[in-house]
Amino acid sequence: MSKLAIITGADGGMGTEITRAVAQAGYHVIMLCYTLFKGEERKNQLILETGNKEIEVRQIDLSSMASVTNVADDLLGRGKHIDLLMNNAGTMSTSGLITTEDGLEYTVAVNYVAPFLLTLKLLPLMGKGTRIVNMVSCTYAIGRITPEFFTRGKRGGFWRIPVYSNTKLALWLFTRELSERLKAEGITVNAADPGIVSTNIIRMDMWFDPLTDILFRPCIRTPKQGAATAVSLLLDERWKGITGRMFASCKPRKVKDKFMNHPQAKQLWADTKAYLEKLKLEEPIG
Repeated sequence: MSKLAIITGADGGMGTEITRAVAQAGYHVIMLCYTLFKGEERKNQLILETGNKEIEVRQIDLSSMASVTNVADDLLGRGKHIDLLMNNAGTMSTSGLITTEDGLEYTVAVNYVAPFLLTLKLLPLMGKGTRIVNMVSCTYAIGRITPEFFTRGKRGGFWRIPVYSNTKLALWLFTRELSERLKAEGITVNAADPGIVSTNIIRMDMWFDPLTDILFRPCIRTPKQGAATAVSLLLDERWKGITGRMFASCKPRKVKDKFMNHPQAKQLWADTKAYLEKLKLEEPIG
């Protein structure tokens, strides 16, 4: 049987490139996509390009923890061992503060709480050799975890770039904490920083947008270039056994000690777990 890979946001720019590379490597790939129709289109395209027919699509709304739970429960019901989990999906709100059905700020739900929940729910299907990769961003370094993190993203008025940065810091802290908890089981957990990539997330919705596209977009990385670090972490034998690290440009990145041993990492884990428990969602590890 083919090894199994789960990829979120698999119908996006970088998600498609990651899916293509993993499919070409012979994995059975489950694409977790927000839009089923778009996901099916990409799946059919990738089957033709790679010759790998073991690609399937599942719809998931990462802003809804009930949707995340339903998909995870379905995968648990199949019982197939997961070799790769790529938490690739991400968003940056362009419409101000949006509150999800779970009372979460939308960006926080999609970028951090959903991958936290999905990963922990799927852990019973993982074991020695499984690789978990989380897509972070260089903006983690300006992120802050404040009491308003879950419901507003930041103190004061809503501004999407700080809120986005906060979620990427949170995802990095999750990467670090989970890597320590799973080290003895031989499951690796690492973070990929793709750099600034020309995807739909780069859209400012301001007066200078036309100038952004004309002057800035041609100078940044293509989705394939942005996906390269994540692909390397998922497939390259060089990184077998490496865990709890951040990678950029397909190599380990030096991260300041205050982010490697962040004082809020354990508290954020506990707070996230408590929030999920308040929603009465089962979560398999403490």
